[in-house]
Amino acid sequence: MIMNRPRNLSADERRAHAVEAVVELAGTQNPNDITTLAIARHMNLTEGALFRHFPTKQAIWQSVMQWVAETLLGRIDRAAGGIDSPLAALRAMFMSHVDFVAEHPGVPRMLFGELQKAGTTAPKRVAQTLIQHYGQRLQRTIEAGKSCGELDKGLDTSAAANLFIGTIQGLVMQSLLQGDMTRMREDAPKVFAIYARGIRKLP
Repeated sequence: MIMNRPRNLSADERRAHAVEAVVELAGTQNPNDITTLAIARHMNLTEGALFRHFPTKQAIWQSVMQWVAETLLGRIDRAAGGIDSPLAALRAMFMSHVDFVAEHPGVPRMLFGELQKAGTTAPKRVAQTLIQHYGQRLQRTIEAGKSCGELDKGLDTSAAANLFIGTIQGLVMQSLLQGDMTRMREDAPKVFAIYARGIRKLP
């Protein structure tokens, strides 16, 4: 669907619209196939107008990855905020992440695509930093659970954090194979229950 072309937008608003266009396009096609011409057409702009706001295609992708990182981390922070139970906070983060992907199915395609690229690029660095910061949040929450006695004190914190992310990635892959990203929301509670059983303090 071609986006309406709002008038009199600031440069920052134009850049935000370009990011939105890429996220929408990635939800229906391989991100590697998205051209700057396709982005411009989706925004109902000329390609030249798009490049007035981004010097290169890589700059567009860097902005997209920054949006993904800021939005996803912000959502899991808000989801876990104010929850005293570390295990309940982990569940809230898990469900919030699943909801984010269900709403923006192009995001995992873009993340996987950037992380698989050879060499170092600005978008890839942003994606790597996102995974690092996400892992740090998980490790702090898991350590809090071990300290308060909710989680097994012998739990390998790093492995538990990696498994958390890997479990969501598994849900994503299954949903992609089935062609139905919304299925994640139905499967997520059952899958998290199995994960929680594995990290919870033993009786």
